[in-house]
Amino acid sequence: MEKLRPRLKFGSKVEDVKLRKRKSQLYAKEDECPLINGDLRTRVAVFCVLFRLMNCFLVQTSFVPDEYWQSLEVSHHMVFNYGYLTWEWKTGIRGFCYPLFFAFIYKILHFINYDSVYLLIWLPRIIQALLAAFADVKFFFLIRTLENRDVAKWTFFCHLCSWFSWYCCTRTLTNSMETTITCLALFYFPLPGSQTHSSKKYLTLVAMAVIVRPTALIVWFPLLMHHFWQEDNKLRLITRDYIPIGTLAVVTSTVIDCVFYEKWTMVQFNFLKFNIFHGVAGFYGSHPWHWYFTQGFAVVIGPHLPLFLHGCSLAFKRYKILLVAVVWTIIVYSLLPHKEFRFIYPVLPFCMIFCGISMAHLKAWRRAAAFSLLVTNLFPALYTGLIHQRGTLDVMSRLQTLCDVSNVSTRLQPDVLFLMPCHSTPFYSHVHCPVKMRFLECPPDLGEEGYVDEAQRFYDDPLHWLRTSFPYKSSLPTHLVLFDVLEKEISVFLHGNNFMKTAEIFHTHFPDGRVGGSVFIYERH
Repeated sequence: MEKLRPRLKFGSKVEDVKLRKRKSQLYAKEDECPLINGDLRTRVAVFCVLFRLMNCFLVQTSFVPDEYWQSLEVSHHMVFNYGYLTWEWKTGIRGFCYPLFFAFIYKILHFINYDSVYLLIWLPRIIQALLAAFADVKFFFLIRTLENRDVAKWTFFCHLCSWFSWYCCTRTLTNSMETTITCLALFYFPLPGSQTHSSKKYLTLVAMAVIVRPTALIVWFPLLMHHFWQEDNKLRLITRDYIPIGTLAVVTSTVIDCVFYEKWTMVQFNFLKFNIFHGVAGFYGSHPWHWYFTQGFAVVIGPHLPLFLHGCSLAFKRYKILLVAVVWTIIVYSLLPHKEFRFIYPVLPFCMIFCGISMAHLKAWRRAAAFSLLVTNLFPALYTGLIHQRGTLDVMSRLQTLCDVSNVSTRLQPDVLFLMPCHSTPFYSHVHCPVKMRFLECPPDLGEEGYVDEAQRFYDDPLHWLRTSFPYKSSLPTHLVLFDVLEKEISVFLHGNNFMKTAEIFHTHFPDGRVGGSVFIYERH
């Protein structure tokens, strides 16, 4: 045995035993950072682009006048030198930055001689859809870095299922752009456990959102205060981030507005002065203070509401700041007399995080809940996107054919009068030719004693207004566009002046007041 020991001794130094490292295939992908997973990023991006493009083309209805009159109509006027600017652009309470974005697109189309009316209508919406898709991708990867794969998957599912997002996100509304930018900014916001935090990036995006729509500051105010409170070096945050980025945003937007208004204009100040201090927004309707709590929020979040409430009970401590932002936004908007569903649209992505957490915790009922959520959102999404309130867009396609007539000098030049509530239809951005058109105007009372707008004077006594406005047949328009509810009231004027109905276009199954179920086109013979 003594002779064998030297042979078995391999050296005095004891070597560490090296074990072969093996990774479990079950958890390898779960542990991998999703931000560096190129295949996942590609698949999510392609899916979101295709989904939002489909979303874009399946929304063919009108929502509110601002999606045309405060964006495309202004852009058309900037590039082609004709179009209608509403009173907001004459008093300087709207910023040119958002219309300038579409004006740049229009200018390119005009430069390459591809400025067809079809492209002028659809290309801005396609670009809005692509931006929404980009925000969707960022939203998914934000949740994927904050939570496990299961929560991220169901949050993304809830986000894409939202009927209101489907209805709004591809429209050329400042609210749509504000929500898209809010989603992007949230990706860089220092949420608990965030791996993508960047103060400069998120503050730059917040500044852009405020430039597009000043009320975006309402949504972000509690989040900005939370970041400030959590930051260790508060002085550095103020001097290196808050002040420089805020100043640059204000200066940039002011310079752009001064250039296009051709005078010194501070849009953010004018916006507050007219809408808050002078209460001009109330001219367009008011609701009781509790409207958002009893109706507005429930409609916007839709069938997701039970999931949202359940998710709040599960993740209140972790995402308390997001819930505070939602409640704060609703409370502040409740203090204003004029209320609309779209005003609280930017907080919808915050709500989807709670909905996704709820879905991930349902376990046994998850499939049934997912199927129910999909079906209950699918019907309102398709109905509101394809059927409800489409007549005011379809009528512009009919009127666009008058452009061919206006180019023939020997024929009577078209003259279109819209006898509808003001701004019911788009305008020159949807016909793209300088045919003569007129509508009933309704600027608010800016202090004139006994002021009554033109639309109200017409509806007080339609026949009297028509007879006094057109005392001679030579001054009559060639075409009248009106809702069916007005036809009987002005039938004497129509027949007496040889107006014949040439088109009847479906608008809605739910006529309300001066807005009828169909749109009529009358032509004078």
